[in-house]
Amino acid sequence: MDKITIVVPCYNEEEVLEYFYTEIKKVMEKMQEVCFEILFVDDGSVDQTLIKLRKLAERDPRCRYLSFSRNFGKEAAIYAGLSHASGDYIGIMDADLQDPPGLLPEMYRKLCQEDWDCVATRRKDRQGEPKLKSFLSDCFYKVINKLSKIHLVSGARDYRLMTRRMVKSVLQMSEYNRFSKGIFQWVGFRTAWIEFPNQERCAGKSKWPFRKLISYSLEGITGFSVAPLSLAAVIGLVFCVISFLMIGFIAFRTLIFGDPVRGWPSMACIIFLVGGIQLFCMGILGEYLAKTYLETKHRPIYLLKESSEEDYEERSRRRKDEKNTDR
Repeated sequence: MDKITIVVPCYNEEEVLEYFYTEIKKVMEKMQEVCFEILFVDDGSVDQTLIKLRKLAERDPRCRYLSFSRNFGKEAAIYAGLSHASGDYIGIMDADLQDPPGLLPEMYRKLCQEDWDCVATRRKDRQGEPKLKSFLSDCFYKVINKLSKIHLVSGARDYRLMTRRMVKSVLQMSEYNRFSKGIFQWVGFRTAWIEFPNQERCAGKSKWPFRKLISYSLEGITGFSVAPLSLAAVIGLVFCVISFLMIGFIAFRTLIFGDPVRGWPSMACIIFLVGGIQLFCMGILGEYLAKTYLETKHRPIYLLKESSEEDYEERSRRRKDEKNTDR
């Protein structure tokens, strides 16, 4: 019997866990031909998420959990979940039900009956999403596909089901600065896509404010493209050419018409423009240098504070102690 592990990153998701468990339980009851493992990864939540995960693990042995010592981010949670997954097929799914669990039977069927290594999902529309957010998301996919050698599918979700061999390849990329959508494409393997209409959160609020989305986009661009560095070099070259032309023009005008003192406002604007371009290029270099610095420190991607296995061992030890005391 095949085993499917579903990795579920969680950060302050106390309001949605029961809804998620109810829906995934329906799928598990429907797919009697496979064995399931639901691996929740608590990303340093500050609400009651961890307490609810403990109760789920006690209620259903198919539910396991990992808990971080602090918030390391969704990318670290995905990596931790993939590292601890024991299934033949490993999936990733959000807890807010924006990733419909009902697609799992079709995804599993495609992996088993067709020659695919991964079945991924994408939204076919963005109904209910702010127009500005949709516009910027489309721009991001266009930009990164132009700048990098990988191709990201617009509207792609982290929701996917993969074979064990693909997951092993993903785990080999143990970089500190992670962008999973790019990593999944970079490792290759044959991927089938399933489209579904945009789903709203079943409860709670989004943990991805506009600021975090911008930062995540920059992470993807700088993680899989060095084009911004080339852009900085091209801008510098262009301004060098412009400066030489301006020097020639000024020298010619001085020889022909003399050198009256005028034009200082335009000169000040030019100085500010060139200074801004220089700082912009230095910022690009600094972004790549910061990533290199973090990678060379070799810090762990995440730190575990607690897991369901440790909790189970602790409960077993207590039962033994109680039995010995009764004797």
